[in-house]
Amino acid sequence: MRRLRLPRWAATLTWKAAVFITVMCCALAAMLGALVHVAVTRQTVDQAREKALGRLVDVTRAYEAGDPMRPHAGVDPPGLPRSLRELAVGGKRGTMVADFQGRPTMWAAGPADGRAIAVRVDYTLSADTISGLDQAIVGSSVLAIGATLLVGAFAVTRVTRRLHLTAQVARRISAGDLDARVNDPRTKNPSRPQDEVATVSGALDTMASSLQGKLLSEQRFTADVAHELRTPLTGLSAAAELLPEGRPTELVRDRVRAMRSLTEDLLEISRLDAGSETVDLDVHELAHLAERVVRASATDTEVRVVRDATVETDKRRLERVLGNLVANAHSHGQPPVVLTVDGGVVTVGDHGAGYPEYLLEHGPQRFRTDSASKGHGLGLTIAVGQSAVIGAELRFLNAPEGGAVARLTLPEYIQFVSDGEAAAQPCAE
Repeated sequence: MRRLRLPRWAATLTWKAAVFITVMCCALAAMLGALVHVAVTRQTVDQAREKALGRLVDVTRAYEAGDPMRPHAGVDPPGLPRSLRELAVGGKRGTMVADFQGRPTMWAAGPADGRAIAVRVDYTLSADTISGLDQAIVGSSVLAIGATLLVGAFAVTRVTRRLHLTAQVARRISAGDLDARVNDPRTKNPSRPQDEVATVSGALDTMASSLQGKLLSEQRFTADVAHELRTPLTGLSAAAELLPEGRPTELVRDRVRAMRSLTEDLLEISRLDAGSETVDLDVHELAHLAERVVRASATDTEVRVVRDATVETDKRRLERVLGNLVANAHSHGQPPVVLTVDGGVVTVGDHGAGYPEYLLEHGPQRFRTDSASKGHGLGLTIAVGQSAVIGAELRFLNAPEGGAVARLTLPEYIQFVSDGEAAAQPCAE
C-alpha cells in the first residue's frame, strides 16, 4: 500500500509549530468550555428544579386542603413525561426538562392519591442562557485560538528566519565564501541572554573564522614554498644544462623539469585559492581551440566535432583546462582518447578503468591519487579551479560502457543583431 506523502511545506518548523499551537489551543478551549458549560448548566438546572419543587409543595398542600389548583399545575396533566408520571405514581417526587407545546419546560411531579400531581415551569430563559453561553464560549475560543496562532506564528517566524539565515551562510561557506558570517547581534554582547539559535550562529561564525584562518595559512605556506623553490630550481636547471651529455644527465634534467612543473602547478593553485585570478575574455570558436590543444599535446587524441559553437572565454585558461584533461586521460586511462565538441559542451573520454569513487564523490584532491599513479593530483585540481574562473562547469563521470569522462560545459556566445543590420544583410536565393 502506497503511503500518503505530505507536501514539502508541511515539514517546515513554522507549519509544525502552527499545527501544535492550534491543536493545543483547541484542546485547552474545549476543556475549559466543557467545564464552564457543565458548571453553568448544573447551576441553572438546579435553580429551575428548586423553583419547580417549591411550586409542587404549594400545589400539593392546596390539593390536600381542597383549594383550587394554580395555573400550570394539575393532576395527571397533559404533556407530563411518561417516566416522570410513573415515578410520581410510585410514590416519589422528581423533576425533568422536556418540551411542552414547542417550548422547553421544567416539570416537577409527586404522588397524589395514586395519581401524579405536577407543575410546570417555563425553562425557555434558562435554555437561552445556556445556548448563549455556549455560543460565547465557541466565539471566544475561536478568537483566542486565532490571536494565539498569530502571536505564535510571529514568534516562530522570527526564529525560523534566523535559522534560514544561518543555513544560508553555511551554504555560502561550503561554496567557498569564507568571509560569510551570520553576525547575530545577540552573540556580540556577552551580557545579553542568548537563545539556542544565537548559540548555533556564534558557533558557525567561530568555525568559519577558524577554517578561514587555517586555509589562508595553508595557502600562504604553499605559495611561500613554491616561491622559495623557484630560485634553487632555476639554478639547478642551469647547472643541469652544463652537464655532459649522457643517460645520467637526461635523468637529472627530466627530474628538474618535473620539479619545475610541480612548482608552477603549486603557484597556480595558490593563486586560484587566493581568488586573485582575472580573466581576459574574448570570442573564440570552440572546435578550433580544442584542435589546437590536441596538436599542442602531441598525443594520439581523436577530435570529434558534433556541433561547433562560439564561446566568450579566456583562451589561455580554457586551453589549460582542456590540456590537463587530455593529459590526465592519457596518463591514467587507456586509448583511444576522444575529445568531443557538441555545442558548448566539451567531453574528454578514455577507455580505462574510470575515475575512482572518491573523485566522483568529492572531486579531485591535490596530492591524492591511486597507489599505481605517478601523478600528484594537481592537474584535475587546476582544471576545476580554472573552470570556475572562466565560469564553466566541469563534471567527472564514468561511462556506462567503461572509461572516464570529463564534461566541460561553457555558456555559448550569442551575438544580437539589430533590425537595421539584419535588413542590410543580403538574402540568399
